[in-house]
Amino acid sequence: MLNKFFIQGSRIFKVALLFLCFVLIRFYENALFYDPFLNYFKGDFNQMPLPEFDAFRLVLHLVFRYGLNMILSLAMLYVIFKDWMMIQFSFVLYGIAFVVLLTAFFVLISIYESHNNLALFYLRRFLIQPIFVLLFIPAFYFQKRNS
Repeated sequence: MLNKFFIQGSRIFKVALLFLCFVLIRFYENALFYDPFLNYFKGDFNQMPLPEFDAFRLVLHLVFRYGLNMILSLAMLYVIFKDWMMIQFSFVLYGIAFVVLLTAFFVLISIYESHNNLALFYLRRFLIQPIFVLLFIPAFYFQKRNS
């Protein structure tokens, strides 16, 4: 019984530590990443033109941020479920989602019109925030429970 309590406590501690890493990424986002859209979307972006940006640098930093969030998310999924097949499947889903989201993001920027602001906002959110882990945890929980 004490061993089971220790294992559960260890898993909760690891998940909390990974969550803290997500918080730190968010807290230091201005210092860690090049993203001219941070301030743009904090303001009244419906009335402003798109900010000037260096596309190569932006892609590089989006890859870096998405990669950090993906690694932390996969680690969290492993700590919770201890299933390598699930982690491999998640990795593939993260890769496909990244290609689709980044392509859509730059297509929207290239055909930018003011009515695309919300779509641009939400696409960028999926690229820079660990939203997929919030979807995967309940999905994999129910998958594991039903199998």
